[in-house]
Amino acid sequence: MRRAELVFIPTPAVGHLVSIIQFAKLLLDREDRFSITVLLINPPFPPTLDAFIQSTAASHTRIKYIHLPQVDPPPEELFRISVEKYVADFIGSHKSHVKEAVSSSVLSNSIPLAGFVVDMFCTAMIDVAHELGVPSYVFFTNNAACLGFSLYLPTRHDQVGIEFSESDPESVIIPSYVNPIPSSVLPSFVYHKEGGYISMVNLSRKLKDAKGIIVNTFHELESHAFSTFLDDGIPPVYGVGPLINLKGQTNSDANQAEHDKIMEWLDDQPPSSVVFLCFGSMGSFGAPQLKETALGLERSGHRFLWSVRLASPPGDDKIPAPSHCQNLEEVLPVGFLERTREIGMVCGWAPQVEVLAHKAIGGFVSHCGWNSILESLWHGVPIAAWPIYAEQQINAFQLVRDMGLAVELKLDYRSGGEVVAAEEIEKAVKCLMNGENEVRKRVKEMSGKSRKAVMNGGSSFASLAQLIENMLGSNVVPKE
Repeated sequence: MRRAELVFIPTPAVGHLVSIIQFAKLLLDREDRFSITVLLINPPFPPTLDAFIQSTAASHTRIKYIHLPQVDPPPEELFRISVEKYVADFIGSHKSHVKEAVSSSVLSNSIPLAGFVVDMFCTAMIDVAHELGVPSYVFFTNNAACLGFSLYLPTRHDQVGIEFSESDPESVIIPSYVNPIPSSVLPSFVYHKEGGYISMVNLSRKLKDAKGIIVNTFHELESHAFSTFLDDGIPPVYGVGPLINLKGQTNSDANQAEHDKIMEWLDDQPPSSVVFLCFGSMGSFGAPQLKETALGLERSGHRFLWSVRLASPPGDDKIPAPSHCQNLEEVLPVGFLERTREIGMVCGWAPQVEVLAHKAIGGFVSHCGWNSILESLWHGVPIAAWPIYAEQQINAFQLVRDMGLAVELKLDYRSGGEVVAAEEIEKAVKCLMNGENEVRKRVKEMSGKSRKAVMNGGSSFASLAQLIENMLGSNVVPKE
């Protein structure tokens, strides 16, 4: 039996690392001939990823981790000017270290190297794979429609040669989306003149140099987007999702106590009665928005579990990092915690996957990160869309307008933007928790399809089989 080694290069961020490692584990479960080496780039700022890596390393011995040497990150002011350029420059600065690690620690082994699997923000590493004479596969952490948007960017740039402008038409037609995209929900980097736009164009341009593109989605959810990938020049696209870590992330001792408290509280609530508010690892709001959210929840009359993260104060020169609020009484309306004591729970960290799986949860107010969307659909929990940054606005638009799988809360909200009023939050929560809502029925139906997709005979199961055949048929680098 011929063995093959794959080198994985993830982006050092929780949402990217967790899903690509889930894919690595899935690949190993399906194919005994593979072994995987993961090259880890040390994140330039918190949160640390050590606990998750240690847990995975202990449970999957066919995944080997190599920490790349520390490099000096770009200046912090670049992060505040353009997150996209900061990330692209930081990851690109590791190319020589990637080549050295592969040459010394992978090519020296007896197992032939079948290729690289690089995260969507690591497409610069395709050049390293080419230098070593092996193919590359891109792991696209977002959805298929967003992949279509990434493929569209270089084509558009070659035609107009400049970033988007506020004076452009109010909507743009991108083939992978069913409806024209309002300019208000395009990722903010498309307007960026300071390097963010061109960095994303360059990263996206490398997609066509890959031998295949792996997407954490499934055909039944995004059949329209998949139908647009048949043009010449686009590598095969493999939908292998949903990739979900159903066990959740490893808890620290402090998180375990919070975890137990949350789950015990949920156990005491009626089925489908609780709305869950959680906004991802980097999602946060300032005190004025937290006050309006509290008022909206209270007026809705529904039970709630709310993960509160406080944003860095305006004018803070440090790289923004959400923090747990040490004194909730200072940022929430006077008397709110006491008045809602019987129906609500406010927490800091929350075990999102386990919460969404709980029978008490009836709705999810979410930032619409793609991992969160897939987790919510898997468990049949409808979403009220409240995006914050990056591609979340266009994800929310797709979910609400193209798919009818979410309730609109505020599709064009941006981090640090105008405060969303309590009335809007109250209205969205009431709509979300309506048991007769058509969205709820559609989500339940899609939940069943998501589970079938990964089972034997399902679309993602078959797509993964095709990908494995492609990988094992590659011209692997022979060993001396």
